Amino acid sequence: MGMTAQQLTDETAFSAAVERHRRELQIHCYRMLGNFEESEDLTQETFLRAWRRRETYEARASLRAWLYRIATNACLDAIERRPRTPSPNGEIAWLQPYPDELLEGIPADADEPDVEIVARETIELAYMVAIQHLAPRPRAVLILRDILGWPAKETAAALGLSVAGVNSALQRARAGMKENLPEQRLDWDAAGSPAERALLARYIEATEAADAPALAALMHEDARFSMPPEPGLWVGRDTIVEGWISGGFGSEDLGQFRLLEARANRQPALANYLRKPGDDAYRAFAIDVLRIEGGAVAEIVMFGADRFAAFGLPPVL
Repeated sequence: MGMTAQQLTDETAFSAAVERHRRELQIHCYRMLGNFEESEDLTQETFLRAWRRRETYEARASLRAWLYRIATNACLDAIERRPRTPSPNGEIAWLQPYPDELLEGIPADADEPDVEIVARETIELAYMVAIQHLAPRPRAVLILRDILGWPAKETAAALGLSVAGVNSALQRARAGMKENLPEQRLDWDAAGSPAERALLARYIEATEAADAPALAALMHEDARFSMPPEPGLWVGRDTIVEGWISGGFGSEDLGQFRLLEARANRQPALANYLRKPGDDAYRAFAIDVLRIEGGAVAEIVMFGADRFAAFGLPPVL
């Protein structure tokens, strides 16, 4: 779907035309950057660049494809200005979760179905971590070719590469993803299934009761735990739970937890509120995003209280 001459010259009409693509462009920037806040900024930067360069738009071309091209290059420029590399343990310190609520309602063009844009396989945290291990251009090639389904020629034009260069980058990117994705990744429990709901209910009950052994019993033996942007990767349910206990979990000095369910990156998430001794309210503490496989928790990624607002969660209960 293209833009009319009037839309190209009238800023209000132009904004209305591009605005319907805001959410999917933000998801695109999020995949490129792995950071929710930066994806919001880069989406706005995309719209500013589009308005400034509107004379480069060809009337019969797809507006959507033109915007994706601008967004991709805006992200590549941002990464070049601020290059970041994973830690030696493979952690992505800049990783932030993406609220599921914002993944809904993306308008689809009649000839461009958008199911893949928000597919769990390409938005879950394990995928986001893996894709951040790729060099920026192969990352962009993988997103444009494998997620958006762009032809090699169109991808090459968008990135200023040859078709051979695109095909080579895609090969490298696919190999990198295979190396960095969890092996059992497709053994998910269905989102919202009775099994998942029952496990979450037990997890909430154990956390609110400060029952460390019960929490350990809900995890895989080789479960993983991390807290971006803080460094550190804990592997093994005993190691994880012992770390929580040493941090005060279960002690009266820490206080009492209350949990609310949420969803992030097409995965179950739990908003943790903590009432400290002497306080009369539960206050935002952390959001845990869980990866559930084979009926047990395989991974927990904890994010700080600064993420509550993005999820529309109150700071105090």
